[in-house]
Amino acid sequence: MQADVLVVGAGPTGLTAAHLLGSFGIRVLLVERNPTTSNDAKAISLDDESLRTLQAAGIDEAVYPIIVPGTGTKYFGVGNRPLVHARGLGDQRFGHPFKNPFAQPDLERVLVEELRGRPDVETRFRTRLFSLEQHSDRVRVGIGPSDGTGPVEHFDVSYVLGCDGGRSTVRELLSIPMRGRSFPDVWLVADTVGDPHDQRYGMHLGDPSRPTVVVPGRDGRCRYEFLLHPGEGLPGDPPPFELVRDLLRPYREITPDQVERAVSYTFHALLADRLRDGRCFLLGDAAHMMPPFAGQGLNSGVRDAANLCWKLADVLAGRAGDTLLDTYDTERRPHAQAVIDLSVRLGRIVMTTSRSRARLRDLLVRSAMHTPQGRRYLTEMRYRPNTRVRSGAVVPFDGKNRSPVGTALPQPRVLHGPRLQVTRLDNVLGRGWSLLGVGVTDADWNTAIHAGLPAGKRVSVVLGDRYPRDRPGRTAVADADGRLQALFGGLKGYFVLVRPDRLIAAVFRPDQAERVSHSLRRFAPGPGRDVPVPVSDGPAQIDHEAVLPRPAPTAHPVTKSASKTQGGPR
Repeated sequence: MQADVLVVGAGPTGLTAAHLLGSFGIRVLLVERNPTTSNDAKAISLDDESLRTLQAAGIDEAVYPIIVPGTGTKYFGVGNRPLVHARGLGDQRFGHPFKNPFAQPDLERVLVEELRGRPDVETRFRTRLFSLEQHSDRVRVGIGPSDGTGPVEHFDVSYVLGCDGGRSTVRELLSIPMRGRSFPDVWLVADTVGDPHDQRYGMHLGDPSRPTVVVPGRDGRCRYEFLLHPGEGLPGDPPPFELVRDLLRPYREITPDQVERAVSYTFHALLADRLRDGRCFLLGDAAHMMPPFAGQGLNSGVRDAANLCWKLADVLAGRAGDTLLDTYDTERRPHAQAVIDLSVRLGRIVMTTSRSRARLRDLLVRSAMHTPQGRRYLTEMRYRPNTRVRSGAVVPFDGKNRSPVGTALPQPRVLHGPRLQVTRLDNVLGRGWSLLGVGVTDADWNTAIHAGLPAGKRVSVVLGDRYPRDRPGRTAVADADGRLQALFGGLKGYFVLVRPDRLIAAVFRPDQAERVSHSLRRFAPGPGRDVPVPVSDGPAQIDHEAVLPRPAPTAHPVTKSASKTQGGPR
């Protein structure tokens, strides 16, 4: 078996990781212990950031037919009276609708179908991981039929990605504990069909007598979640249809054949002690689990894949060294913990069973909605955690050019090419690193190019409603709808260095280019990190130019082994 990366688990996180790695030409083996993709509608919302990641993998258009381009979440208070409609910023942030209901079985089916077009990715169902043994330069893995009826095949891969859910076999084999807490409240979740709801937003009904969540989907599907009272059910027990029917009666009449799934469960708020162990990584629910009230469980897993996969691609191609992979934990852990904490807080506030606390909540929200600042804070969901990366593969400076560093580059629509085609910015940037020059001169470009910055797409950002003209070795974009001007208007004379995951790595003046290049050399692939990077005078190659000096790769000094174990399902 020949593969660079073994991805364990074919849920949304593992499938996204396989797509991203395959888009970089990395050989991937994806294994899933179950016979098919999931039939359970677990996650139900994709946000704009996740759709942008799928766009980077070239599959966003395939996913659009199975989502409802949504308008956020509407919150209700005591007596189910409306409080606030949290809509975010629509498609103004990342070029896609803000929050989009979907059915997880449909998403997994589409992602698997699209993998058939990737020659570097092989998918095996009914296959599980039995063992892994880490060495400095490889991981020895053993995989075989999930039912144990066939032989276990042993082979070497460079890296293992554990995307195998809350009962992760990879995490168990690595003996990585998860820390946090579980909650005793039992919730009933019912996925239904033939539903009359036609809203394109989720509804959080915060009446303390029965906190409820309603999320309409496509084609008459609808997700209902009800907080159960003591004695109404135990986690893991199939709820009787009579209970489901009684809970749904205020919203609709239902027959047994209209219930696709009904389960009772409790929530967890857990984070793995480490997201990297040598050449193995944890992503998605294998790395973190959270209550659903922020709608970020699946989306956090997609963020994991977006953060890690380009780094693996650069290391495997010899464009970066092992130290770059350490930044996966450094960058993702703080945000994952912040999202977990937000999910817990939202549950306590929005889904409280205390009538006095609920009335106070409603009073504070209605008061805030009477002020411009409070209205923006709530409707634009500014209470969500700051996603800024403060430590990792970023180069912050003091002053004006510090603020965007470590944040995701927005994706406005731009004018591009001789025919002034209107397109999303990412379609111009391509898959690799990109360097954007905002109103800089040819001399400034020469200074930046010869500083040895990461090679990739070079883009001139043209301001002031002027015509974008390409130059040898770089392309140009201009404003299509006012957002490019708003984004870059205050950065005239600066360069913006953007990573493959669209995170802004640095904002700098031309005379600071050497400092940025020197800082990034700590991620070079071995000795000689201060050697300048060869720079081509011709058009930049997005995916195949050397980003950093390329001596022999640095081995990660770790050895870990594990034998066959019984892991839970993904």
